[in-house]
Amino acid sequence: MVLTPTGRLIRRAAPPEERTSAFAAQFSLSHSCWLLTYPLAGWLGAAAGLQAAVLVLGAITLAAGLVAARLWPSREPVAVEHDPTGLDAAHPHVVGATRVANGLRHSHDPLLDWLHAHR
Repeated sequence: MVLTPTGRLIRRAAPPEERTSAFAAQFSLSHSCWLLTYPLAGWLGAAAGLQAAVLVLGAITLAAGLVAARLWPSREPVAVEHDPTGLDAAHPHVVGATRVANGLRHSHDPLLDWLHAHR
């Protein structure tokens, strides 16, 4: 899990104008977690033994994983209606979309971009 491609996650979840802030927030959060857990691992390993350190840090990891799974948005596709004025016929929002009164209706993973600002 240490090798999670956070750059890909951030690029997918944040629109281009917010990516700098999103990368800075991720960097700050990851480094603050390391600032707390690295000394804790050393202190626990020295004071209570490596087995106790592994158990405590494993419990912290499990709790963090459960919180993340609970807070992460659903990956279920969302039906969206909007008028994609000015898009090519090959644009993903036009290919396979159904024409409705308000424009086009299509489903996809949740997006935060200029076409989906209403979300």
